Amino acid sequence: MSMAEFFHMGGYAFYVWSCYGIAALVIAGLTWQSLRDWRVQSSLAEELEKAAGGRVRRAADARQQGEKK
Repeated sequence: MSMAEFFHMGGYAFYVWSCYGIAALVIAGLTWQSLRDWRVQSSLAEELEKAAGGRVRRAADARQQGEKK
């Protein structure tokens, strides 16, 4: 089996390679969107922490701190 036969894929090359291309584009798009959203959420969290005067503890964290004392 030659490389040309492999890439031709028995006459289904257009379908197979277009599916691979679409899947790669979808994965790249989802990765880009996830990274962009992570950056937006991180900057929003930093802004909220600055507005609150530092990192805000959760109620559960505060209870655990009280139990350790």
